[in-house]
Amino acid sequence: MSAPGKQSGREGGRSLKTRVKTARKRSLASTLWLERQLNDPYVARAKREGYRSRAAYKLIEMDDRYRLFKPGGRIVDLGAAPGGWSQVAAARVKAKEGKGRVVAVDLLDMELVAGVDFAVKDFNDEDAPEFIKAMLGGEADGVMSDMAANATGHRATDHLRIVALAELAADFACDILAPGGFFVAKVLQGGTEGQLLARLKRDFASVRHVKPAASRADSAELYVLATGFRGRLR
Repeated sequence: MSAPGKQSGREGGRSLKTRVKTARKRSLASTLWLERQLNDPYVARAKREGYRSRAAYKLIEMDDRYRLFKPGGRIVDLGAAPGGWSQVAAARVKAKEGKGRVVAVDLLDMELVAGVDFAVKDFNDEDAPEFIKAMLGGEADGVMSDMAANATGHRATDHLRIVALAELAADFACDILAPGGFFVAKVLQGGTEGQLLARLKRDFASVRHVKPAASRADSAELYVLATGFRGRLR
């Protein structure tokens, strides 16, 4: 209960926003980013529930809707750091109980996640598919990519760069997925490149765009989700 004469932090049923003053050494963009983080309910929820990033809720929403994970499934998380998606996958395939396997892959080191095997590895390396299948103990049931290239601020350039990452991830997925598997990757609104969509529609039974509620409303972020892998065309 608030002390007499003081505000509770909720007026008219709405939380008051935290405002951040621009520090001498902090740019306006950094100040706005920090202010947005402090006022983001998913950031606060991730801290309460022990997830490493707010991105965990995007994957939770996609799995709740499309049933991507099954106990015992084998999952690969590309560009995994800081590990929010790996945490969700490990819980839902029951990796900690020894039923499923999750392999997280990143160029940067990452603090270990319970139930997740981690490799500092470039998934584009020629030996990466066989290397990661050996870690999984077989072909994957799902390949996930929440990777994004560093933003340039030029929308067309950023779009092309993130689609290029998605295309590389799709190539890798088709080398490692078991029939029936899924692939999910971050893209940007404005239309996924036709070549990528055509390739996914050829190799998967269903391809759709998904905008989880946990994605910020002012973000161009979108995901392409392909399910029902038909098997590698030889």
